[in-house]
Amino acid sequence: MSEEKLYFYYTNDLHSNFEQWPRVTAFLKEKQLLRNQNKEAYFTVDVGDHVDRSHPITEATRGLANVELLNEAGYDVVTLGNNEGITLSHQELYQLYDKADFQVVCSNLFSMDAYTPFWLKRVHTLTTESGIRIGVLGLTAPFNAFYELLDWHVENEFDVLDRYIEELAKESDIIVLLSHLGISVDQEISRRYPDIDVIIGGHTHHLLEEGEVVNETLITAAGKHCYYVGEVEITWDHQKKQVISKEAVAINLKESAKDLETEQHLQQLLNQANQYLDEVVTTVKEPVEVKWFEETSIITSLTKVLRRWTNADIAMLNAGVLLDSLPAGTVTKGDLHRICPHPINPVLVDLRGDEIVEVVREALSPVFTELRLKGFGFRGELLGKMIFSGIRVETAFHRNGEIYVKQVYTENGYPINPDKTYYVATADTFTFGQLLPEVARSEKKQYFVPEFLRDLLAYAVKQQ
Repeated sequence: MSEEKLYFYYTNDLHSNFEQWPRVTAFLKEKQLLRNQNKEAYFTVDVGDHVDRSHPITEATRGLANVELLNEAGYDVVTLGNNEGITLSHQELYQLYDKADFQVVCSNLFSMDAYTPFWLKRVHTLTTESGIRIGVLGLTAPFNAFYELLDWHVENEFDVLDRYIEELAKESDIIVLLSHLGISVDQEISRRYPDIDVIIGGHTHHLLEEGEVVNETLITAAGKHCYYVGEVEITWDHQKKQVISKEAVAINLKESAKDLETEQHLQQLLNQANQYLDEVVTTVKEPVEVKWFEETSIITSLTKVLRRWTNADIAMLNAGVLLDSLPAGTVTKGDLHRICPHPINPVLVDLRGDEIVEVVREALSPVFTELRLKGFGFRGELLGKMIFSGIRVETAFHRNGEIYVKQVYTENGYPINPDKTYYVATADTFTFGQLLPEVARSEKKQYFVPEFLRDLLAYAVKQQ
């Protein structure tokens, strides 16, 4: 038999969407059984962001439960996404894969102290029973503004590929890249490195149901939350010693059957997580009210805590970061996680007075407050009203009923100085994209890691 088929099954960007995971494992078990019966080579891989601390199980175990689930599902290789990389402390990431039964390949992640985790590999070779050698690389997105505060550094993907590809091409029959870099970077890599046969992608949550070929490289990805799982089929010709065909499909699992054992294990993990999350943080005499379009005492308090904690002149937070009210009585870690699940860090940015006025205008517009945001760490419904500490905003209404900003004053009643630079604390969400362009464009950004907004919320609730 001169031709041989081999298979890759892959997941990407689960983001701890564990409701879907029993469907994923049922699908993988079925495919793994079929390939074993047919004596066909297959490998199971994950492309990162499996971990997301917005889920109680991941929050309580700091991602260790995710690794347990990957072990049980028979994974061979994984790479890291930014959620594994920058939402855990240095020590938590250092130990994350200590008990992994699979290889962790990330070619561009480096520890800035003297110690590299024993599990971290730059490249890995998979070999089929017939002797086909598959060189595997993994690359993660370079969010160094966060990574370096956590004593990690992510090297530029092209520098790393320049270093490894030539040697890997000599030693391998097939090269597969696990890329947590996003679709446009994957396409650029395909144009520059024809030796890469397949790029299994993620990060930008793109769904390529039939794959895409760029410069002879097959690119594939399966959206987000594992509603789809990917299959790559490669045909190798032993006589010609080359790949003669490669195909990719992303298979819809939204309505597929669930694996009962996985469901039971997830229930056990949730029960264990709840023991940790049941720890009491404080007791409140009155209910803590949350409203997305009003200034309530809890969002005001949280904004003030943010300002003091970052030593800022001004702080601003959107009311939509808090998802739900709390009844009077005990408040637990689980309550704080439930009402503020986002993996969002505090950030301090430098803004001139005139830029602050512009930010205030943008943030008070209905386009902003009513935006149903998905992404940039935000796990809520909509942004809601922007709440300020350290400034007073004087507004009025146009004839058509629209609100506008008349003047922005400092706390002591003076108009804000348009030419002066102020330190402004906010959620790191606004440093990405175009939600608040002045904040995103600020050349000085100081991120606070590994603290999330919910760590500050504990202080705010205690003050209620």
